Amino acid sequence: MAFDAVILAGGRARRLGGADKPGLTVGGRSLVEHVVAAVAGARTTVVVGPEREIPGVVFVREDPPGGGPVPALTAGLEQVTAPWVVLLAGDLPFMMPGHVKALLAAASGTPDQAPRTVPSASARGVGIPEETRTGPSRSARGAGTPEQIRTGASAPPRGAGTPEQTRTGPPRSAPGARTPDTEPHSPPGGARTSEPALATGTPGIGEVSGTSGATGGVVMVDDGGREQWLAGAWPTGPLKEALAAYAGRSLKGLLGPLVAVRLSLPGRPWFDCDTMDDLEEARMHVLNEWTALACEELGIDPARVDRDKILDLTKEVAHGVARPAAPLTAYLLGLAQGAGTASDDAVEKLITLAKNWGQATSETLTDS
Repeated sequence: MAFDAVILAGGRARRLGGADKPGLTVGGRSLVEHVVAAVAGARTTVVVGPEREIPGVVFVREDPPGGGPVPALTAGLEQVTAPWVVLLAGDLPFMMPGHVKALLAAASGTPDQAPRTVPSASARGVGIPEETRTGPSRSARGAGTPEQIRTGASAPPRGAGTPEQTRTGPPRSAPGARTPDTEPHSPPGGARTSEPALATGTPGIGEVSGTSGATGGVVMVDDGGREQWLAGAWPTGPLKEALAAYAGRSLKGLLGPLVAVRLSLPGRPWFDCDTMDDLEEARMHVLNEWTALACEELGIDPARVDRDKILDLTKEVAHGVARPAAPLTAYLLGLAQGAGTASDDAVEKLITLAKNWGQATSETLTDS
């Protein structure tokens, strides 16, 4: 399906102290670069926000800059010519090409074409404390990625849907979930009389609701069932018509009447980085993924990896000795374990040595 992409990346980031949020990095790439990579199949990718060095992207600004999501969408849509437009926020580190493909598949009424997923490190429990694996954690629940990041067969994520259609009521509000638009609205042309119900979809893909082959929009929902208006796909013509007739400031008021399908996907593609805690969570997620793949590649039991203890050790060494000493110390810890030294004993010895490094070097210099 031919589509263009509009990425809104010009917000004020008040909860991040006015930082350049789209430019913050996760896994070695800026947040906006993650989102641009997710829409690599777009005919045209438009980023509404400050210009950056990202090849193949059209940059525009809303008038006035920072004027809100509706003016930003207006500016972005001026560059859109494809029959469908994927609308995304510029701070979605977990959004993948597979998620975008699933959006478009749901829009075309062919969800079976969407890719399967593989469980993430969070789902496998790598380096995550027991209470995080068993409790309702934002970082551990429903984790997964829609792209295979290594070759070989992939397993469906836990809790994947089935083809059986299960109707539910209106979406629940997820406590603490971000909603860019919360004010009540009156849809153009009269109030909507029915809410698209969420139903289970293809195994390994997620949950889908709405009418097969519908020509309305597709919006992702979070774990609590709340629509994420900056994670969806929309028919360009109806969207432009609705925007021309719309005088409000709410994306919910604009997009709500156009929704035909509500889509729930594993991997939390809707997860955004509004706060430093969110950013840290995204970075730790990447660390978990890397740890899982490294363990698999080396034939190591992931249960033997105590992530937090190793991070505490390397932090102490980096601060107390020198930054290059941190990875070297982690390697030495591995050698010690291989030689039969208990992990806890080795870590405690090394942390104590790092904390007393200044005194130890002074004594060494005095002795010499």
